[in-house]
Amino acid sequence: MIMKKNLPDNIDTLLDQYFNDLDGDQPSAIYEMVINTVEKPLLLYIMNKTEGNQSKAAKMLGLNRNTLRKKLKQYNLDN
Repeated sequence: MIMKKNLPDNIDTLLDQYFNDLDGDQPSAIYEMVINTVEKPLLLYIMNKTEGNQSKAAKMLGLNRNTLRKKLKQYNLDN
């Protein structure tokens, strides 16, 4: 699979592959699947980028710091 340079095109490509892999089965909970697939690596990346500074990370993500803390805990990234 060739990855493209922009996120929306990559998501389209990956979702196309997901639907092809279903082989006729009905999809379910796609929204939750996509969010859970993308959110954890995004949080890890931003936390690394900010060297663990939650205030900077929250600002970069456009989240309230308490929301960020909740999400970090949800993914067991709050160590």
